[in-house]
This record gives sequence, C-alpha cells and structure tokens, in this order.
Amino acid sequence: MRQLLTLLRRVGNHPATILVRRAHYKAPKAANPPTPPKPPQKPQSFSFHDQTWEDPYSWMSSLNDKVAMRHMDIYMEQEEKYAEAVMIDTERLQSKVQSEMASRLAFDLSTPPLRWGPWLYYRRAEEGKQYPVLCRRLASLNEEFVSHKSPSAGFDFTTGRRIEQKLLDYNQEAERFGGYAYEELSEVSPDHRFLAYTMYDKDNDFYRLSLRNLNSGALCSKPQVDRVSGLAWAKDGQALLYVVTDQKKRPCRLYCSIIGSTDEDVLLLEELDDSTYVNIRHTKDFRFVAVNIFTPTSSKIFLINAADPLTGLTLVWECEGLAHCILEHHQGLLFLFTDAPKAGHPVECHYLLRSPADASTCLRIWEDVFINDSDLVVEDVDFCNTNLVMILREDRNFRLCSVPLPLPAGKGPVSLKELHPNYLPLPKYVSQISPGPNYDYYSSTMRFTISSPVMPDAVVDYDLSNGKWNIVQQQNILHDRTKVLYGTSSLPSIPEQTSKTITFGSANEMNLNNSNLWNDLSEFYACECHHVSSYDGVEVPLTIVYSSKVKRQDKNPGLLHGHGAYGEILDKRWRSESKSLLDRGWIIAYADVRGGGGRGKKWHHDGRGTKKNNSIKDYISCANFLIEREIVSENKLAGCGYSAGGLLVASAINVCPDLFRAAVLKVPFLDATNTLLYPILPVTATEYEEFGYPWNIDDFHAIRKYSPYDNIQEDASYPAVMISSSFNTRFGVWEAAKWVARVRERTIYNPKRPILLNLSTDIVEENRYLQCKESALEAAFLIKMMES
Repeated sequence: MRQLLTLLRRVGNHPATILVRRAHYKAPKAANPPTPPKPPQKPQSFSFHDQTWEDPYSWMSSLNDKVAMRHMDIYMEQEEKYAEAVMIDTERLQSKVQSEMASRLAFDLSTPPLRWGPWLYYRRAEEGKQYPVLCRRLASLNEEFVSHKSPSAGFDFTTGRRIEQKLLDYNQEAERFGGYAYEELSEVSPDHRFLAYTMYDKDNDFYRLSLRNLNSGALCSKPQVDRVSGLAWAKDGQALLYVVTDQKKRPCRLYCSIIGSTDEDVLLLEELDDSTYVNIRHTKDFRFVAVNIFTPTSSKIFLINAADPLTGLTLVWECEGLAHCILEHHQGLLFLFTDAPKAGHPVECHYLLRSPADASTCLRIWEDVFINDSDLVVEDVDFCNTNLVMILREDRNFRLCSVPLPLPAGKGPVSLKELHPNYLPLPKYVSQISPGPNYDYYSSTMRFTISSPVMPDAVVDYDLSNGKWNIVQQQNILHDRTKVLYGTSSLPSIPEQTSKTITFGSANEMNLNNSNLWNDLSEFYACECHHVSSYDGVEVPLTIVYSSKVKRQDKNPGLLHGHGAYGEILDKRWRSESKSLLDRGWIIAYADVRGGGGRGKKWHHDGRGTKKNNSIKDYISCANFLIEREIVSENKLAGCGYSAGGLLVASAINVCPDLFRAAVLKVPFLDATNTLLYPILPVTATEYEEFGYPWNIDDFHAIRKYSPYDNIQEDASYPAVMISSSFNTRFGVWEAAKWVARVRERTIYNPKRPILLNLSTDIVEENRYLQCKESALEAAFLIKMMES
C-alpha cells in the first residue's frame, strides 16, 4: 500500500549536543525604522453572481504581461531589501539559532535499511554532496560486514569486493534536471532488476519518468515519458504501467510498456472528461493492478490482471460521490478499505469490505469484515501474507494491532474483539502512526513510524510471527547521536532494552505506555491535552508542549499551529527546530480544528466549503483559551500555518487582529476568491470540494466571507506577520505579495509590527541546511516581535 522508496527519501534530524540555555533577545533601538515598499496600484473590476469588487493588485498575477512581470521583479527586490533591513538587528540571533538547529542535524545520513526479498534498500548521503544516493546490499552479507558509522564502508573480506551496490545518485540526477533533484515516485520491479522513477523538471513544471537497469546502472531507452503521475509493475517486472496527465495536470491516460520491447507503449485507457481522474497501484502480492477512476460525483475501481495486463480492465467496484478507495488482494479475496457512502448515506469513518476475486461483475457482492464500532475507529490498514494490521483510534488515543489471516469466512461481519487482536506497544502521547512501505508481502515483519509531540519519530519493526519488536531508527536528542541499526547495534546512551528485541503480547500482558522502552523527552518537555469549547459548543482538541525546566506562567510567549483542511491530521510531531523556542520558555500549541483529520469524516466536512468558518472560529477559540487560562501572555501569542493553514491563520487575524502579536505564514493560500474563480495554476476537484465551487452561489458567498485577501480590516492594528513564499510553490508567490500589499495599504502602519515577505528562489524541502536557515529566520522574527 505504500511506495517503497518514497518513504526512504527522508533522513532524520541530528540531535542537539546540549540543552540550549534559556536566553532572551533584546533588539537594539533603531533610529529610523525602514519604510515598507509600496507597489503600484492598477485597479481592475470583477463581477460574479451578485457582487462586484476591485482588485488593485491583480496585475501581480499577469504572468503573460511582460511589463507587469518587470514591475513584479522590481517589487520583489524591494520586499527582499525591506525584510533584510527589518531583520538586520537579529543577525547574531539568527546565527545562534541556526547553529543550534544545525547541531541537531544527523551526521549519520542514512535511512534505516528496508528489507525486500534478498535485498536491503536504503538511502544515504555522501560527504560534501547535496543529494543522497540510493543503495542496496544483500541481506545475507549485511550482518558481518556492515559499518555502522559509514554504510558505504561495507566490505566483503572474503572476495575483496564491496557489498554495497549504488543504484541511483541523485546528485547526477540534479545535473540532468538543471541543478535540482526532486523525486516524486519510485518503484523497484518485483524481480529487483529495474527502478522506475519520476523526477521533477523545474523548467517545464512536470515529472519525467525514467527507467534504470539496476544490474548495469544504465538508463533504459524506453519508457522515458513526461507528465507521469502514477506507476505500477506487472508481469513480474516485465511490464510497467504508468499514468500521464494532460496540460492541466489531470491524470487521464493509462499506458503499458513492455520492458525491452521496441514496440510503442500501449494505451489502455483514456478519459476525455475534464472532471475525471485516473490513479493506479498494484496489490502487494503483484497479482493485480487497481485502476481508480473518480469524478466529483462517482468513484470506480477496475482490475487489471498483472500476469497479462493487455487483456483489459474489469469493473469490481463503484459508488456515488468522491470516495477514498484502497484495494488489496489476499489469497483469492479482494479487500477494499473505503469511506464510500452506505445505502446512499454518508459514513463517518473508513471501513473494510471483502469479495471473492473471481466473482463475476454482475454477481459480485461486497460484505463488511467488521461490525461497526463507533468507539473504535479504523484509521488505516496494512496486509502481509499472514496478518492484517490496523491503526485504530479511540477518541484521541491511537492504537496499533494485528490479527492473523485468513479471517473467519462465512460468519458475516465480526467484532474485532472476537479475533483476539495483539496490541502492539506504543509510547505516551502518540500523535500519528504512519505505515512504512512494508513492500515485502511475504515478510511477517512490518514497519511503522510512531510520532509524538515529545518524542523524536521512532521507526519500529514489529515481527508479527514471534512477538518481537525493535526500534530501528530514532534520534537521540539528549546524547547527540542517532540510533540506526544495520543488523544489530546498541547504544550505551539508550536504555539497554531498546536495542534488544522485546516481546509483546495482548494489552493485558504489557503496559503499552511504558515510556522506559522509548527514547522520549517527557522528562524534559511536558505535553498536555485539552478540549476547548468553540463558539457553538463543539469540543476542539488542543495540545500544548512546553519545557519542564521553564516555569509555566502567564508571561510565556506562545505559538499556535493550525491547518484544518483536506481531512489531514495536524502535524504534531516532535520538531527539533522547536527546541530553540521551547528552551527559551515558549509554549507550542496545536489546534485540531474542524476541517482537519483525526476525528472522522464529519469533522472534516464541518470545516470545509460553506462551513469553513467553523475551522476559523475553532482556531480563535483555542487562541482565547490559551490566553484566558494564562497559559500564554495575552500580548505574546503568535499563529503559525502552512499552505491551507496559512488561510486559517490569516482569516483568524482578519476576525481578531488584536488577539495575536505575530504570525508566521508559510506558502499560504490567501487569495481564495481569485484563485478559485480564475485559476492560474490548475485547481483540482479535491481543492474545489475543500474550499468551495464559486459557481455555486452559496459556496461563492462563503468564499468571499473567509478569503483572507478580501476581508482585511481597514484602519485596524494588525500583528507582525512574516510570510514565507517561493517562486516554486503550489500557491503562486503573487498571493503572498498581494496580501502583504493590501494589509499595508488598509491597516494602521506600525513599524514595531512589520509585515514581511520572505522569498526563496529554491524549494528547500530537500536541503536540510536551508531549512535550518529559514527556520532560524522565522524563530528570530518571532522572538524579536515578542521581546522588542
């Protein structure tokens, strides 16, 4: 159910050498504060439905107007100089914070090896190189000849050969793609002979498919295709299926390429309707390729026989509405994990269905696997040949359990308790459980990443056959090292039992919250969970984290994170960069507002479209809670939002500008009306579902009411805001630039509360040192605004 190598892309941060000493920043007094730039206004009128409005900065998005773009270049340069001038007195602070954050970056730059068949796959960085290298080695040689400090140093002393095989050097890929290497998809063939992967072509703004022979290391002549959005292997690695998008980035055509053949790739499917999208994935046993075809009003799944992919597509499932559907195959049964409506009625959560794989289309019947239990929500499922593993949620608490396969047949839906599930050990305050790629269908060892606000992410292998589990990678913040196991290893700084195999059993046999087994930070950082009553009485989860060594009092500054979109769980993972704020006495809080995930489908729907105002009011309620309970000083609260979270925070500022002292918005979605009505970048059906269809008059009025750009208060005092945007972002840089210009134009100018536009010409996601620099700048901005 997961891409094998996508998860291996990331490498954890390096821990801090020492705990940062609490320090306060005192800004030097500036005689003449810098003056913000004033871009030209070129008012343009727009009318839609029953409303007319003027936009004096619409020229900023006129990408085909050369004169406008020259003005935009000048304006961007002015913004850059203004931001530098405002922040010049924080250079020492930025340098200090950046040094703190950089000291926590891992020097053992390698992902934990992932076993698939006879091979161990992993990524590692080479000294002095910007991008990693994808490697593998035979598992049979790993134990004896591996070096824990340098994975590349593995050496077979019997044959005199290195046991590591370099598969793909992304530094060389960067040379192919103009100095930049970002991989979206990667799939190793089931026979381990080929690697299919897509790299981002920044100049053309699409992903290009390449195929590499893993034995020779050479690129194959075909397929080499542009605008590829999906991959799946068939015929045991002899055929590759891929999906191609149109010029509007809509996945619409499915092809089959026979590896080694000179024939043209075969078009299996083409969807001409602009509202139809195509997605593919192979089942874990490589028996079938599932083809998902969905529109805003319907969802369908077709099956392709992977042994003979040219025989056509067979319809196995369809429903009304846009539904999330993941299909898996196990020993002659199809399993479907979906949130599709039942009997025409929407459901609150995902559920699991099954049907015989060989049933005819007209006679196919899908039956529920489990009896519905409103107190126990199945968040995700994963399969291996012998077990079904489920991520469960009981209210706000996550659990992880496994049940043996095959499941009882002929009894109809059963209660999960009847199957006597094994509950796997977890630490305290789990905020998210993410399945690893778990690519080896025939392995009983399954990998998961366990996240917590007070624990660095732990990559854990659970062996379901013998009840043993092992933390294979986890950063150790307190002892300046990262725990990475290439076979067996132990670190004296970690309790001895965490580097050994540990047996689990039923929930009654083991304390699942035994923090001694985990490298958590709860001794040094406290975590509290609250329920905040929103404006309509709905209880909103609020999580706060703070340093146990810093006395919590009403003078503490605070940072409130929010997102509230797409039904996604708010990222509450431990962030090593947050340590610089926590150790300076900051409270870091997370508001799980409506529109986000973690509390069912209704929670998501109650914060999207015409109900978007609910998520904004939820966020404001959480902000007021922090101040009223004297958790955060009433004049020292900052907001933080990324992408759609930027819309949330900016909208909250429009409603209550006096509530916040500062805010950090990262590549935010701010100009909702114009972006949805007149899209410059393609807007998908999912995004219209989330934010509203402006052609529907009710949706249009809702968009106009919450759109941050259209609701800036006049003659009000706004908080200091730093907007970080990029020329390579899903939401154009013009959104940030327009919002900044209009805020300065309409609100009361206060040099102590500047509105800054921080621009980056590169995507920094893959460059951890640039990440440190950007994070240090944001932290310095927040500290300066609170203590100036």
